[in-house]
Amino acid sequence: MSEKSGADILVEALCDLGVEVVFGYPGGAVLPIYDALFRSGRIKHILVRHEQAATHAAEGYARSTGKCGVVLVTSGPGATNAVTGITDALMDSIPMVVITGQVPTALIGTDAFQEADTVGITRHCSKHNYLVKDPARLGDVIHEAFHIATAGRPGPVVVDIPKDVQVATARYSKPGPIQHKTYRPQVKADRASIDAVVDMLAAAERPVLYTGGGIINSGPQASLLLHELARISGAPVTSTLMGLGCFPASSDQFLGMLGMHGTYEANMAMNQADLVIAIGSRFDDRVTGRLDAFSPNSRKVHIDIDRSSVNKTVRVDLAIIADAGRAMEDMVRVWKSRQHPKPDLTEWYGRIAEWRAKKSLSYPAHATEIMPQRAIRALWEATHARSPIITTEVGQHQMWAAQHFDFELPNKWLTSGGLGTMGYGLPAAIGAQLGNPNALVIDIAGEASIQMNIQELATATQYRLPVKIFILNNEYMGMVRQWQELTYESRYSESYSDSLPDFVKLGEAYGWKGIRIEAPGDLEDGIQAMLAHDGPVIVDCRVSKLVNCFPMIPSGAAHTDMILQANEVSGTMDDEAKALV
Repeated sequence: MSEKSGADILVEALCDLGVEVVFGYPGGAVLPIYDALFRSGRIKHILVRHEQAATHAAEGYARSTGKCGVVLVTSGPGATNAVTGITDALMDSIPMVVITGQVPTALIGTDAFQEADTVGITRHCSKHNYLVKDPARLGDVIHEAFHIATAGRPGPVVVDIPKDVQVATARYSKPGPIQHKTYRPQVKADRASIDAVVDMLAAAERPVLYTGGGIINSGPQASLLLHELARISGAPVTSTLMGLGCFPASSDQFLGMLGMHGTYEANMAMNQADLVIAIGSRFDDRVTGRLDAFSPNSRKVHIDIDRSSVNKTVRVDLAIIADAGRAMEDMVRVWKSRQHPKPDLTEWYGRIAEWRAKKSLSYPAHATEIMPQRAIRALWEATHARSPIITTEVGQHQMWAAQHFDFELPNKWLTSGGLGTMGYGLPAAIGAQLGNPNALVIDIAGEASIQMNIQELATATQYRLPVKIFILNNEYMGMVRQWQELTYESRYSESYSDSLPDFVKLGEAYGWKGIRIEAPGDLEDGIQAMLAHDGPVIVDCRVSKLVNCFPMIPSGAAHTDMILQANEVSGTMDDEAKALV
């Protein structure tokens, strides 16, 4: 067995792991790796325009394909620019391996050019990280990094490689199955716990299945198992922001998204339930609202692969540490083996029907301005038959997309949930398009968020990616403005997006087609023009400027304290609504 350079070992290990695409940006400390990639020719490298975009593109690739995303950046600013995306992937449980260059080992700690303590910086925002000082260990470390990134609760793993290690030589052989000494996540639930949760579900009069992104991370089979569990138990289903698509929005059992901007029926059902089964969700503060008022009269079951998430914020009656899909598979099997009849939940669905009658996602029509909710719905009407992949930036447009774009399938909704990263959507769409070259990929954006990584228009142009960007342009940092209106007496401190670019001309400068939609009557035709173009398109959709995103649970309030659209009249709230803020 001949010796290879550390850079060649890295590339061969990536090939052995099935890596097809790497997102990155070169620099001095990773030039040996880039040279090895060039000589190998087996891995497609996507040159982004900023390292943060590399991480978000890898996230979009991972979330839309189920594969592990891979990032390659240089030392110092290359690594620090990637920190936001690494943290984003950690919060949202996205499998990603980030390979960073480092100064030669002899220079570590000397404040050398482009040196940064990458391991120290990323220790608390990655699932695990390594500093590899021996080329003989590099192959095994890469394989172990992929195992850790994808096993259990997925997350980002950082591998920091000094430049001299990339040049030094060693032998490499593909290792067998990884058996980490300490990291052995529990994927199978114990039988007693499954029996207990099935008994609780069969006996419940007001059950709710509270589902999250863990179901999607478990794979497509997990979503099918959720469908079956809901069918045989009759229980209504609600979803977190990250879980949208794991259960079809068209189902009569689906209550919509819950939480701060969730539907009235979802939040009231959670409040009045006698049994809440959380599957692959983590009781995030945007879901629970005021903790002491969260689902006060229910028994709670938490099914999660991450032991540290259980009883972290909400105390539960039954904890099941397991993969969401494996746990639901066992629940379905036990339910059927016991021949449980489908419970009679007529009274429970009667109450849900009363809450649905509130039509909490309704919005006022406007004769001369485009309502942002209508723009999202028009986009859904024009594209849902093609089952598009939707990415978003972060802000009001993100919540309107979650509320009004109905998802039927998993891996079609890519958004930044836990970290709420502006600038996520465009690079994520690029990653999703690369992973799904025949799919329709649309980034729903705001005019403020899109500018965070707008340089990635060039990346889509270079690789001929037909990504579509649909901007809801209200000339404000909309969510910031909304909170300033509700809690700071409309003192709009620095929330107006002044000096905006002409997005149509900007898109054309990068080689994109630009479309502007300014009137309600032009909405459908503008969307059709976007879809008809076989290439990247940026749409500047001018929407009503002062519309707020409702329903909304004010920060620190209970689920029963929702502000509904009916409370808002021409951009102002009535006294009852203001009293809740």
